[in-house]
Amino acid sequence: MMRDADSQPVRLADYRPPEWLVDTVELDVCLHPTATSVRSKLTLRPNPEGQAGAPLVLDGDELAFVSFTLDGAPLDPSGYAVSPTALTIKNLPARPLVLEIETLLNPSANTKLMGLYRSGKSYCTQCEAEGFRRITYFPDRPDVLSIYTTRIEADVMEAPVLLGNGNPVESGPVAGTSRHYAVWHDPWPKPCYLFALVGGALDRIVEPFTTASGRTVELGIYVEPGKTDRASYAMDALKRSMRWDEETFGCEYDLDVFNIVAVADFNMGAMENKGLNIFNDKYILATPETATDVDYARIEGIIAHEYFHNWTGNRITCRDWFQLCLKEGLTVFRDQEFSSDERSRPVKRIDDVRVLKSHQFAEDSGPLAHSVRPDTYREINNFYTATVYEKGAEIIRMLKTLLGSQGFRAGMDLYFERHDGDAATVEDFLTCFSDATGADLRHFTRWYSQAGTPRVNVETRWDKTARTFALDISQQTLPTPGQPVKQTLTIPLVVGLLGPDGSELPLIRSDATSNERSSGILVLEGERACFTFADLPARPILSINRGFSAPIELRTDLSTEDLLFLARHDSDAFNRFDAAQTLAMGYLVATAAALREGKAPADPNALVAAVDSVLADHSLDAAFVAQALSLPSENDIAREIGHDVDPDAVAAARKGLRQVLGGRLAPALIAAYERLAIPEPYAPDAVSAGRRALKNGALDLLATARAGDGIARTVALYRTADNMTDRLAALTILTHAAPQEREAALEDFYARYHDDPLVVDKWLTLQALIAEPETLDRIRTLTRHPAFSMGNPNRVRSLIGAFAAVNPSQMHRPDGQAHAFVADTILVLDRSNPQLAARILGSFRSWRQLETVRRTSAENTLRRIAQADNLSSDVSDIVMRALG
Repeated sequence: MMRDADSQPVRLADYRPPEWLVDTVELDVCLHPTATSVRSKLTLRPNPEGQAGAPLVLDGDELAFVSFTLDGAPLDPSGYAVSPTALTIKNLPARPLVLEIETLLNPSANTKLMGLYRSGKSYCTQCEAEGFRRITYFPDRPDVLSIYTTRIEADVMEAPVLLGNGNPVESGPVAGTSRHYAVWHDPWPKPCYLFALVGGALDRIVEPFTTASGRTVELGIYVEPGKTDRASYAMDALKRSMRWDEETFGCEYDLDVFNIVAVADFNMGAMENKGLNIFNDKYILATPETATDVDYARIEGIIAHEYFHNWTGNRITCRDWFQLCLKEGLTVFRDQEFSSDERSRPVKRIDDVRVLKSHQFAEDSGPLAHSVRPDTYREINNFYTATVYEKGAEIIRMLKTLLGSQGFRAGMDLYFERHDGDAATVEDFLTCFSDATGADLRHFTRWYSQAGTPRVNVETRWDKTARTFALDISQQTLPTPGQPVKQTLTIPLVVGLLGPDGSELPLIRSDATSNERSSGILVLEGERACFTFADLPARPILSINRGFSAPIELRTDLSTEDLLFLARHDSDAFNRFDAAQTLAMGYLVATAAALREGKAPADPNALVAAVDSVLADHSLDAAFVAQALSLPSENDIAREIGHDVDPDAVAAARKGLRQVLGGRLAPALIAAYERLAIPEPYAPDAVSAGRRALKNGALDLLATARAGDGIARTVALYRTADNMTDRLAALTILTHAAPQEREAALEDFYARYHDDPLVVDKWLTLQALIAEPETLDRIRTLTRHPAFSMGNPNRVRSLIGAFAAVNPSQMHRPDGQAHAFVADTILVLDRSNPQLAARILGSFRSWRQLETVRRTSAENTLRRIAQADNLSSDVSDIVMRALG
């Protein structure tokens, strides 16, 4: 039966300050593959805000206890209780104490990749959220901030590099042995989840960075031996991130060194440990021959994200895990802004909204919906979600929209000044903005506590005689699990009005105060409101929610002609893109329904015209045009349909529309391809990447439609490509559009790159996403391939995770075989890596939207998982919530 089904959830309302504080932590870690000794020395004192006389309770997780002393003396066994999960000491005097504990670890057996474990031959740690308790007994909560000094010892040959948090203090040989040691000291108090150490045989690149105040910081990136040539772009991104944070937020780095280590076995993308970031190597290693433009952009963004945590997460951390959005949502916003400044702001915004809709909107509409700051959880690892990260970032963006750039910066400055060194809350954060600007944000705070995506409906009224244009706007949020009744939210809507010639019309509101009369921001707070614009010479075309100013599902009464007009003329790049996407989505939803009923689809004339107008405008950023060529995904279409979804009909509708676009726009697509196919030296900059994206997007549509020699051009591109972006794009096209050429190309690709695991991941994913009935058997075969390992998260995510999440027509086969295969994989993984198992289980989040046969299969599969013995808390939590 399901473990933890009856366990008590953790509730925000039950938060209490820690009973004991830990001022300093001294660790002595003697690394050994199977018997690592950890000695911790904790200087504790009673918390004045805690309960007097409370026992000291230290968390553990699968720990092997060796010994402990209190103030240098052993304690009578009757005065304490110890188990693998806790050390409890009673009847302590209410004064400062020194507790010394020794535990024994087996890093080689730690397949959960939490705490101290081995990645290849290296030692590394991952302590967020609750991994430090797998190293030593400790009050493992983010509001216990301590100053750490760490001594690391290891065999010189096994681990010549020893790294810790903070600054290096001393190092040297251990007399009379083949071992050596290094001591690191972090002067900044931090919670234990930010602790890190690394030991191994690693190569590095090192460069200096001069801060705004003139201090020199040594930057180091450590990688597996022989891979330093792949770390140069990450170093460049790091230096740009550091400079940007100084110039944009006034945040300067605060240690003498900053180190990054790339490891091959990692459950997440990266971790912001103070002064020692640990990264999944896929987000560090890149050369033109092995990484795509998308890889380069992700490396840049994730490097920035983890570095920006130095202030929004480390210097100011979260009081408890319910406040996770305070560091993650805020830092996602900051890394989005960095990438927008480094690249194309409109294209970056489109990218971010695509991710938000495909991941977070889907989360909001299913059984796993939760608020940005949830009020309860059973397993915190399952709340590192798109809601906390991406929707959390959208809340920060709305705050900036409401307060303006100057007001937002004033609030951020006050936050850094007031809470440096604190474990803060969402209320602390918002109070800084209220105090800095005088804004009343009490209504705005509902965004943090309420789950679900608001639906905003807009109806327009044009009065030719009065020359007024009125907007009747209403909002509604549907019930979500645990929240049947919803409150209204503060929704900032950036608007523009376009005249018949496409020009921007002045915004003069007749319903507003003098300060708001010309504002382009409408703020909806109640259930409905009317906004009226006056002195208009002709009926305008409405452009609303510009830049996606609020994370909402928008419904308007704009006609097909209006949307086509916006796609051609809107000065707001996002809304120009979104108008074409709205036309595409409407057509795709209608076509999927027609195919289910055996009817012929309508003609997509308006959409073809919209895309054609974008292709014809050579003044546009190539990356933007490439986005316009990309249709909504199958998962996005299914979410829009909402119920009784047939994934086969959705896939057929999307494929059919791509064939129509490729055929009808062939002359323009050929012209675009030939204009951009001129050979040039590879560079990962935004302009060059945009040109490649448009070139390959045009080729994709041509090949899909079998037009303009698309297949032959693709084969030629694959053979002659001098960079991974072009070669992988060509292979992707052949894999999906040219079955006869597919197998030879896949074999050739593997032969070229079989010794590079990160490139092999791309090869695995390509095959997982083939939308054909034979794909499931292909995946089963690939799980036995020498390149695949169930013990490496990147391999599992690339093959099985990608199949489950991004190939809905095959994942949700009506015969249920794919559901059974994925469930079997989850149950196997749960015994070794519960976090990874739970992430893959999340692919069932939209199961209730499926048509009856597939829905029944998914539900039966979830119930089978739920009935398995000895489920982890990670998987147990997800399956309980998925079943409701």
